Parts: sequence; C-alpha cells; structure tokens
Amino acid sequence: MSWDFTEDAAFLALCDAYKESGEPSAMEFLAHGEGAFHFQELSQNAAGEGIDLSDSDDLESFQQEVIETLEEMCS
Repeated sequence: MSWDFTEDAAFLALCDAYKESGEPSAMEFLAHGEGAFHFQELSQNAAGEGIDLSDSDDLESFQQEVIETLEEMCS
C-alpha cells in the first residue's frame, strides 16, 4: 500500500481513542462503538487516497494492518 495511513487524522484519532479505552485488544476495539466509527472514517480516507477497499479481501488485509499498527504504536 502506497498510502501511509499512520499520518492520517482519522488514524491518529483512532490511536488516541484506543489508548483511552483501556481495551487490551485492538480487534475488539475496532469491532464496536468509537473504534468502529474511527475505522470507518479511516477507510473512507483510504478511498479518497485511491485505495480500493471494495473487495472484502482487500478490506480485511487493510483492517489487519491497522490492527497490527494500533497494537504496535498505540498500546
């Protein structure tokens, strides 16, 4: 992926919300509430950057990359 989503405002908000939530699992955090909201915003920003997430495999891959990055950078 050529887009560095870690610099996107939606990812930064997602990271802050994850830290504040106290949720130990990024996957669980993204599954509901505020995490899902920020992930949707990040996905929309990805589309604006030309990243096609219409294929479920591509979306799943993007989500996994976000989860791994959240756990590395924001725990």
